[in-house]
Amino acid sequence: MYTIAALYHFTRFDNPAALKPALLALCVKCDVKGTLLLAGEGVNGTIAGPRAGIDAVIAHLRALPGCEGLEWKEATSDTAPFPRMKVRLKREIVTMGQPHVDPAAGTGHYVMPQDWNDLISREDVAVIDTRNGYEVAIGTFDGAIDPETQSFGEFPAWWEANKHRFHNKKIAMFCTGGIRCEKSTNYLLCEGVEDVYHLKGGILKYLEEVPEQESTWQGDCFVFDARVSVGHGLAEGPHLLCHGCRQPILPQDMQRPEFEQGVSCHHCFERTSDRDKDRFRERQKQIKLSEARAAKNRAWSAAPGAKST
Repeated sequence: MYTIAALYHFTRFDNPAALKPALLALCVKCDVKGTLLLAGEGVNGTIAGPRAGIDAVIAHLRALPGCEGLEWKEATSDTAPFPRMKVRLKREIVTMGQPHVDPAAGTGHYVMPQDWNDLISREDVAVIDTRNGYEVAIGTFDGAIDPETQSFGEFPAWWEANKHRFHNKKIAMFCTGGIRCEKSTNYLLCEGVEDVYHLKGGILKYLEEVPEQESTWQGDCFVFDARVSVGHGLAEGPHLLCHGCRQPILPQDMQRPEFEQGVSCHHCFERTSDRDKDRFRERQKQIKLSEARAAKNRAWSAAPGAKST
């Protein structure tokens, strides 16, 4: 059983590059895989591995400057969610493209999952989903506004074009785990919006803590690991991932004529060129060859009399 830890923390790292070698070495040593992003504004990522390995990496991260308050959300999987470990240096741990935004300086009012339904049911509250369109498409809260953005960096322009719609309204925002709301609520505060709220722990914490019979969530929540989506109680959802466009699809979508394993689905078939599709087919071919070699090696290792070299 693999433990999955999704985490982020905003703090000031003067030299994030100096933190990378030890962090990567520890992850490799502990058989932890996934992706961690380091930037001057903090750390963000999702990792998976054995219980002891995850504990060791979390302890290492919480010992970094300003990270003693780092929080994380856990889930489990009986299959490995990630094939390798990556620690990447970025300008931002979640890209918004607004240099003046600083969540460490202040964010909107945190709302606990058990209080969220009461807040968003009020007539003077506008509820905004800060996620991307393909995430919103498979699930969101009743009555939430979809900005129809393709990337988080588009949110400031959407707000500028739509802010007149929210005159005299309190703004309640949510995202998958909370990180995008840390930035978007700080952005709105900088724009002069006074009453800004966001769901603490994001959708994942809400689905974990709020009973389904009391929930105002509809559908599934997209997650950035091999589970693809989760529902109430963080149970794994029905979605698969199109490896051509990285968007979620349902099993029945694999029967559509646009679907080709590792190449395309109905979301992206018209958006990718023949050259792109040929490149994806070659990638899929290499993946199958690699899987076949790995299966052959496992069979050889398990055979009676097999010796390690």
